[in-house]
Amino acid sequence: MTDTDTPQSEVESEPVSTLAKPSAGSALLGHRTRQTRISAAWVGVIVGALVLVLLLVFILQNTRTVKISYFTATGTMPLGVALLLAAIAGVLLSGVVASLRIWQLRHHPTRKGKSARPIAVEDQSLADRAA
Repeated sequence: MTDTDTPQSEVESEPVSTLAKPSAGSALLGHRTRQTRISAAWVGVIVGALVLVLLLVFILQNTRTVKISYFTATGTMPLGVALLLAAIAGVLLSGVVASLRIWQLRHHPTRKGKSARPIAVEDQSLADRAA
């Protein structure tokens, strides 16, 4: 044995854990609160307020008066207001279409209850062959 050699019993040590034991203070740092309806509402209020501020800036920067014609009605209004009204009309129109589609899907008869259409003779024979 040389001077640099050490006995095996001296080299052995306890295994070192890679994870630190949590302390009382670190438990609070990793704690995450649940999302509630109130917190979601506050996020919605904040996002809505930011959108309103951006719209206000847009309208104030586009104050040039433009002529608007719709069928036989004509008038003048600031460009920002005209574009905002056009965007609102588009959102309302898409909302109406989406609402009608949801209504259609909810009131569509299902195969469990009423049949959407009666099974024709050809369809019945195909269903019998598949079974």
